[in-house]
Amino acid sequence: MDNVAFLIFRRMRAPLIVLIIIYSVSVMGLVLIPGQDAEGHLWHMDFFHAFYFFSYTATTIGFGEIPYAFTDAQRAWVTIAIYLTVVGWFYSIGTLIALLQDKTFQHSLAELRFARRIRRMREPFYLVCGYGETGSALVQAITDGNRHAVVIDQRQERVDLLQLENLREYVPALHGDARRPHHLLEAGLKHPLCAAVVALTDVNETNLKIAIAAKLMHPEVKVVCRADSHEVEANMASFGTDFIYDPFDIFGAYLAMAIATPCLTLMRDWLSGLQGEPLHDPHMPPAAGLWILCGYGRFGKAIAANLGARGLDLVLVEAAPELTGKPEGIPLILGWGTEAHTLEQAGVRRAVGLVVGTHNDANNLSIVMTARTLNPNLFIVVRENHKDNEELFRAVGADIVMHPSTIIADRIRVLLVTPLLTEFEQLVRFQDHAWSCELVSRILALVDHQVPDVWEVACDDENAHAICVMTGQGAAITLGALLRDPSDRDQTLPIIPLLLVQGEGRELLPSEDRRIGPGDRLLLCGRPQGRSRLGWSLQNVHSLNYVLTGASSPEGTLWHWLAGRINPAAGQRV
Repeated sequence: MDNVAFLIFRRMRAPLIVLIIIYSVSVMGLVLIPGQDAEGHLWHMDFFHAFYFFSYTATTIGFGEIPYAFTDAQRAWVTIAIYLTVVGWFYSIGTLIALLQDKTFQHSLAELRFARRIRRMREPFYLVCGYGETGSALVQAITDGNRHAVVIDQRQERVDLLQLENLREYVPALHGDARRPHHLLEAGLKHPLCAAVVALTDVNETNLKIAIAAKLMHPEVKVVCRADSHEVEANMASFGTDFIYDPFDIFGAYLAMAIATPCLTLMRDWLSGLQGEPLHDPHMPPAAGLWILCGYGRFGKAIAANLGARGLDLVLVEAAPELTGKPEGIPLILGWGTEAHTLEQAGVRRAVGLVVGTHNDANNLSIVMTARTLNPNLFIVVRENHKDNEELFRAVGADIVMHPSTIIADRIRVLLVTPLLTEFEQLVRFQDHAWSCELVSRILALVDHQVPDVWEVACDDENAHAICVMTGQGAAITLGALLRDPSDRDQTLPIIPLLLVQGEGRELLPSEDRRIGPGDRLLLCGRPQGRSRLGWSLQNVHSLNYVLTGASSPEGTLWHWLAGRINPAAGQRV
């Protein structure tokens, strides 16, 4: 508001001064020039009537000469004053129109409307800084889950693009620099309903400044950042950034896990997938043999570290090792990898896997096509830098396509929408391969070719009112009973309990006899209809009582009255 008022007064200062001077001189002249009444007596107009006369005359309304007809001297002065006021108004209106068209003024007005809208928000929201490929994917996922997001981006075209997106919820957006604290404050950093701040710009330093500002101005808020270098990650972690995601490290660990435990990665992909997506087959990267790595930038270093830790044989193809550095213990072939002879030197004909990770999509596609010609049996992993090239990478037929923005968006989406799933993924890493394969088989038998619906339930009065009421009455509620169908308790809902949180305890795949009470949290997966039916048992005391005891007691005033009119034992009216 201060910026808008400052711009208005600065631009309109000269026109207002001109109008004040013109009106003052005009009114003063009309007051000093004597007039004549109907009887020929001299009179002087007072200031109020003089100002009133010029007010309607200058605006071309024209009520006439008051209170008597003017003398020639008065009319001459009024004629001069009219032309002066017309010029003054033209000057003022022209300046006002120019002000309304000024980009700075329009931006200030938009900023003012944006800040007012954020102050009026009454539901929790996520503050997303950066609306590039990662930010747009995350906002889409947030709104698809009927949650709210607020966006800041430094590029106007991205903010304009957001207004054209077909999103389920309206997303307020500000064209501004998220590094500036007052923009973060306008976007709701200190709003009591701000659930998290997510820094997703493509500049590490910007994300770092956002994280610092968020933690300094609102220490309790959850801060999630993207970082592409270990130095920046360490800096972010030093002042308490809650979650830091590096897409290259994440994918390096994912690929190594896919080699060691394919079922674990498949389970992770299914549980974190978007609802309605088809189930895909597991990735089966070769666990032994030669792997060729093209490109030794940030992505290449992460892949080399993770695959090297698995004891795989690696050969590196790099055109500029003086810039990227030379790895220790890994053979180096100079070149891009787009030429057949470079791949031949690397041993492509006997290799089992190829990782293509340069920063140029055209080169990556060329390397894949050349390698496929030389060795059709290669397991190929390729890096896709720009989402616009998605169709090309799909057509090239790589086994795994890695897109940094998609990886970050998926991880943060899971963290924000179902935080218990993030805990679950961390815990299952300590399980063996057989455990993961058994769970994958259970999910496959349950959901039938589509990724399962994954959600969490907090056993509180808002989300599980019936549980709170019945445990308060002394009822013992077990997980197995809770997962019975409220329309037929002999049937079990198509739901798999993945994680039970009770206080500080965490239990994977909790047993049916585990008791559930207020304060507990559950992570569940299953079919959407199972989730819908479970909602009845969670919120409706009558439904929960039925699945626990099998008794369907009357509910409501009318049914209680009817029950009182019927003899329960004989079924006859009394």
